[in-house]
Amino acid sequence: MDVPEGFNPTLILVLNLAGTFVFGLSGGLAAVRARLDLLGVVVLAAVVGLAGGITRDLLIGTAPATFRDWRYLAAAAAAGLVCFFAGRTLERAERSIMVFDALGLGLFAVTGATKALQFGLGPVPAILLGAITGVGGGMLRDVLLRQIPTVLREGLYAIPALLGATVLVVAQHAGSTNPAFPVLGALVCIVVRLSGWRFGINVPTASGDRRDGAP
Repeated sequence: MDVPEGFNPTLILVLNLAGTFVFGLSGGLAAVRARLDLLGVVVLAAVVGLAGGITRDLLIGTAPATFRDWRYLAAAAAAGLVCFFAGRTLERAERSIMVFDALGLGLFAVTGATKALQFGLGPVPAILLGAITGVGGGMLRDVLLRQIPTVLREGLYAIPALLGATVLVVAQHAGSTNPAFPVLGALVCIVVRLSGWRFGINVPTASGDRRDGAP
């Protein structure tokens, strides 16, 4: 496992696989809403569950963990199958996609920063890579479904990922390897993301007063 010295490899693996699965659910449910077929649902679940980690590993310069451990592909595929066969049931919970997306965002922000630290990157690059790991899958999901990526239209998407990654990185650089900090970082991200969505908190957006074609 690619984890900083002192961190529990089993905990980080569980967080990675959990993030892959719940992000896969987010992608799979979005595919069900778009009325894709079985292959489309599984593919979109896999893309959303795996894209952030693949992007992170390529930026670090290492072979993506997805291609070195079959469990990541299995978790993403399982999420797609669950969505295809039980998607209508899950959809009855109106908030399901948002909740699964927030869970995946928090888990991946923490594990992304963890892996960056393991490869010797500094605090700022580690935080940024944590955020990229978190938002990458959701961005690709939206692009494939021909939507403006959530990260570009909702301020409290990338920001929670940055906060969650920061908690982990600060703890590591303070010399703490307590397993509570990865969990705390994920929870900070999840709570901020869901709070922003629930209460409509956002950063300022560009004015829509300009007419189409105006410079």
